[in-house]
Amino acid sequence: MLSIQEVPIQDVEGQQAVVADAPFSSLSTRMHQMFPQLTCAEIDRLRRFGEIGHWKAGELMFETGHTGPGMFVLLEGRVKVYQRDGIGREVVIGEHGPGHFLAEVGQLSGRPALVNGLALVCVEALLIPPQGLRALLVAEAELGERIMRALILRRVSLIEKGAGGPILIGNSSDARLVMLQGFLSRNGHPHSVIDERDEDALRLIEQFAAQREDMPLVICPDGSVLRHPSMPELATCLGLLPDLDDSHVYDVAIVGAGPAGLATAVYAASEGLSVIVLDSRAPGGQAGASSRIENYLGFPTGISGQALAGRAFVQAQKFGAHVAIPVHVKALDCAKSPYRLELKCGGHITARAIVIASGAVYRRPALEGLDRFDGRGVYYWASPVEAKLCKRQEIVLVGGGNSAGQAIVYLATHAAKVHVLIRRSGFEATMSRYLIDRIRSLPNVFVHPNSEIGRLEADESGLVSVGLKKPLPDGVDHFDTRHLFLFTGADPNTDWLRTCGVQLDAKGFVLTGTSADGAATTCDLGTTVEGVYAIGDARAGSTKRVAAAVGEGAAVVAQIHQLLAVSAAEALALGA
Repeated sequence: MLSIQEVPIQDVEGQQAVVADAPFSSLSTRMHQMFPQLTCAEIDRLRRFGEIGHWKAGELMFETGHTGPGMFVLLEGRVKVYQRDGIGREVVIGEHGPGHFLAEVGQLSGRPALVNGLALVCVEALLIPPQGLRALLVAEAELGERIMRALILRRVSLIEKGAGGPILIGNSSDARLVMLQGFLSRNGHPHSVIDERDEDALRLIEQFAAQREDMPLVICPDGSVLRHPSMPELATCLGLLPDLDDSHVYDVAIVGAGPAGLATAVYAASEGLSVIVLDSRAPGGQAGASSRIENYLGFPTGISGQALAGRAFVQAQKFGAHVAIPVHVKALDCAKSPYRLELKCGGHITARAIVIASGAVYRRPALEGLDRFDGRGVYYWASPVEAKLCKRQEIVLVGGGNSAGQAIVYLATHAAKVHVLIRRSGFEATMSRYLIDRIRSLPNVFVHPNSEIGRLEADESGLVSVGLKKPLPDGVDHFDTRHLFLFTGADPNTDWLRTCGVQLDAKGFVLTGTSADGAATTCDLGTTVEGVYAIGDARAGSTKRVAAAVGEGAAVVAQIHQLLAVSAAEALALGA
């Protein structure tokens, strides 16, 4: 998973690759940062974090698709790093000698290697395992910063090349292919896509005897083939899911990897608590779909939601938090402490404290047949994948909040025309002023106030027309379009709490700051179940802003420390 994203490089195979710090840079100018050479003194500082190992000429030190052993610091010999995909194609990435280190950001958590490393001659190297690598980054601030930057830039380079990732074969308009692309893009995982009409694709389809119902076809790095896989199946093939130990008791289990959940993970893990974060899709939550957030403190030029989530994700990993994506939580069992999170994939997670940071899910308008358009012309976020699909086409977007505003600005750089439908007379009551002013300056954006969708029409390939409940002042009653973006608000993602004693309000948001008997408490983020907390958009009365969610993520950790301290004192007293 891409652990940090900073400044976008646009239109790299439909993704936003990123580099660090400089607003106008590319990876070609950052080679000295991507592959720095360590001095003897710097290597000596690293020795305490790993062990010396030896590899013979012709021996693979790490292999695509197999669990990466950590970071190699080369002391003697030379290593060839090359890409090998699931159909046997090889591309040499580079050769490295003494003073260089071999790893990318996935090795913070021991993810499968994305490339091969072959010893060209006898090699002596310092092997630093993932746990040692995380300790190094914390203990050696200046040197750790240089190493971290290199690890991140290498992942970005691999994303640009599609190196080490799966090959997706299918029709670009296939909803299932769009879903898989979106999953891999938002999780920062390299991949490549071949249109099913391409000559290479036709040959592979024939080779694997794939039928129409098998599409999209996915060829994993190890050569295994998945036929129309789900996101969990694809994640399992790529080794993205960590081994979940049912017997381990975490200090904190966080449901949701949006800004609130990731902030909790960073603060809790950095303060020595054992932490696991669970999310059903990708880091960032709804904020992760924001193309550019321009009013978040400290980023005067703005930052994408995915980039912000990426930074938080790598921080959480750096401090040792476990992250499991995609894992869907089915229910919370809070009958006794420690509490259990039941998972849809089977098994459970046990923790002394639970943080509900599951956010909200996009609201679906009451339109007949809407479900059959998912991924076939109707979208609930605007990522580079969707932007590429609607390039130079006419689109319709519904919504008047900040998420809608950010999507309008972003999509306007790709689409020929953006028609915006809002039920109100204007944006002023629901959208930040900077977005309103930006939208007014865009010549290809047309805002239609006091308008609503009434119907959707389709042909065999998907959406073809969006009809209105009533005609516009100029008589227009529909828009011919194959792309409809819906940003019509969101409902709390709290259905998994229905069987627990956590109290919800009439709309399904989690109530905090009250005890089970309704009395006010000083624990503002505590729910009606002791040891269970709610933060971010899922919490009743929360401010629906990224900064507020991050603040709540930091604040809840202090309350968890108090809980654990009391529990420890009680256990000690009982033992005495």
